Amino acid sequence: MVTAPIRLMLVDDQALVRGAMGALLELEGDLVVVAEAADGAQAASLAADTTPDVCLMDIQMPGVDGITATRQVREASPATRVLVVTTFARPGYLRQALDAGASGFIVKDAPADRLADAVRRVHAGLRVVDPELAEASLFEGQSPLTEREQQALRLSADGRAVAQIAAEMFLSAGTVRNHLSSAIGKTGTENRSQAAQVAREKGWI
Repeated sequence: MVTAPIRLMLVDDQALVRGAMGALLELEGDLVVVAEAADGAQAASLAADTTPDVCLMDIQMPGVDGITATRQVREASPATRVLVVTTFARPGYLRQALDAGASGFIVKDAPADRLADAVRRVHAGLRVVDPELAEASLFEGQSPLTEREQQALRLSADGRAVAQIAAEMFLSAGTVRNHLSSAIGKTGTENRSQAAQVAREKGWI
């Protein structure tokens, strides 16, 4: 009896990365790439059209990021399991990805055979997490930032004025300052720029 190959969708904003990953995975006799998306915005519609078995998802992409795209893919094609494959091995990203419905999380520098095995395990309904990242996630703990604090830090990361952030969040300038001040305290930093950097490094925003 011939087993049908595992059908894959690759989501990454770098064409070279998608091409290399696809070529390596298709060297395996039981894996075939049926769709590719250059950003998170394309992922959900492609998943709905092609219903892949496993979606390999990058995290940091322009526009719709991989965390949001993971949630959208799962909604558009519930049978599709998502394996996050990223350069950024940050504990906060792991927690966000799993909360969004991902079945696994592995870093891009993993050997090709390990990546293929992760795909098979996710397809089989198992959860796959990079062991070092899982340990780091347990050590770091949950993000201490509230949703509003995260949002304020994201908006302030490019140097926007508090008044502009307040307008985008539909809050008063004083409330935004309070959120930023709280975030600065929780990250142990001296200003909102440093707080945003620390939060990004830990995968909290």
